[in-house]
Amino acid sequence: MTNAVNTETANDASAVIVREVRGALFATLNVPATRNALAPEVVAALAHAVARAETDTAVRALVLRGAGGFFCAGGNVGNFQARLDTGAAPDDPVASRNREFGHFMQRLAALPVPVVAVVEGAAMGGGMGLSCAADIVLATPDARFALSETSLGIIAAQIAPFVVARIGAAATRRLGLSGERVSGDTAVALGLVDQLAGDGAALDALLAEWLTRICRCGPQANRTFKTLVARTGQVGQGEQLDEASHLFAQCMRSEGAEGIQAFRGKRDADWVVRFDAADVRAAQATQD
Repeated sequence: MTNAVNTETANDASAVIVREVRGALFATLNVPATRNALAPEVVAALAHAVARAETDTAVRALVLRGAGGFFCAGGNVGNFQARLDTGAAPDDPVASRNREFGHFMQRLAALPVPVVAVVEGAAMGGGMGLSCAADIVLATPDARFALSETSLGIIAAQIAPFVVARIGAAATRRLGLSGERVSGDTAVALGLVDQLAGDGAALDALLAEWLTRICRCGPQANRTFKTLVARTGQVGQGEQLDEASHLFAQCMRSEGAEGIQAFRGKRDADWVVRFDAADVRAAQATQD
């Protein structure tokens, strides 16, 4: 199995390293000095990766991970005072900057390709928000999750809807009103994590398994299905089912024809791609 790796960033000193391995787009937060905090340049780089996944039909999954054994420390507290010093009127810059992150979160959550968050170390505040916007969350048992904002006298403003969507309002209140840090089986029980791996090496192997599962599915079918699910609650049930019938017909006349033939012929469909831990390690290499 060859490791066809395409590096999009200019160099490995970038705040977010973006690499593609056979259709999986890996976006690795790479600012270890701040524990991968969400500084403006980090969010901008992540938004660039999301934009690519939105428009490039060759992209079949987006993987979010942090370098240095740390997922993301959340907002960059060092920038907070500078925002306050700019004043509050007429257009409050604190509110405007906060809402900008919300726009990014909306795009990430609406991304039509599967998003996999791979969490080691801590996912605090906005970092936990990133993981909650993902479709699949993998972690090591010692990975820690927290809505830590209230311990600073502020709130988890732009990520709250995405946390609620993943774990429900009651669990969100539990975490947000206490600043509790959870890990391991508790994180799984709350719905923050889908599956745990014993250590970093096992996490690479587990991610490879999930990417293989995702890439056994038709890439356009996955995009269509995720978009269809996102419509739930946005329109009436009857309207959604009407839309779904036409989407089903479109799939049958495109990828569905190949998928059914492959099933009958007991062979892989022509879109199937398999990953192993070596692929994951190649994509995750930062400053080696």
